[in-house]
Amino acid sequence: MFDITGLDILKTKQTLLISNNPLIIKVFPAKEKRKYILLGMICHHFEKDKKYNESEVNEILKEIYSDYVTLRRYLIIYGFLDRTTDGSSYWLIADQSKFKDYK
Repeated sequence: MFDITGLDILKTKQTLLISNNPLIIKVFPAKEKRKYILLGMICHHFEKDKKYNESEVNEILKEIYSDYVTLRRYLIIYGFLDRTTDGSSYWLIADQSKFKDYK
């Protein structure tokens, strides 16, 4: 989707994070590439092959950023998570191994 370098990841961490471990976002970026990098970091907080209800997803995301609704929406838009049409169930669809350098 984007041509992302190690320097892009480093700059994103330095400018947009309060903490990397635990992951806490200071500000959600306007630039699409930086959004994608952050979402790649967030996808590691979900287990592969596990179904989550909306409140479980919200609880995970609230620890990362206060505007968890925005995070949830972008995780869906960018194809990191998927959900049922009624929003009752969410699951990880991203290949976490593609984002191992984002941790």
